[in-house]
Amino acid sequence: QVQLVESGGGLVQPGGSLRLSCTASRFTLKDYAIHWFRQVPGKEREGVSCISLTGGIYYADFVKGRFTISRDNSKNTVYLQMNSLKPEDAATYYCATNNLYSCPFPVGSVTSWGQGTQITVAS
Repeated sequence: QVQLVESGGGLVQPGGSLRLSCTASRFTLKDYAIHWFRQVPGKEREGVSCISLTGGIYYADFVKGRFTISRDNSKNTVYLQMNSLKPEDAATYYCATNNLYSCPFPVGSVTSWGQGTQITVAS
């Protein structure tokens, strides 16, 4: 069973930065597309960024120019570098896969989710 684990969340001031990590056991992240989603209570989970098998990258419009997704194959880790954070970025962030190869992919196609890591953006 695929286990994805996110880390790196926390409290940050507006304008600050955080780096999220997504690691996996019994699963090689570089062999599949990995997607970051986020969700706030009462709202649907939304796609943030995705990196495909071939390294193709997707960003939602609301994070373009601020967030950067990357993958370190030697560490079996996908990162989400988040800069210039805004209060509206506060959410629980999840990494996910659908065991396929291209980006982006919809929430409904996800086959494995991490447990999520919470981001709070406040002064």
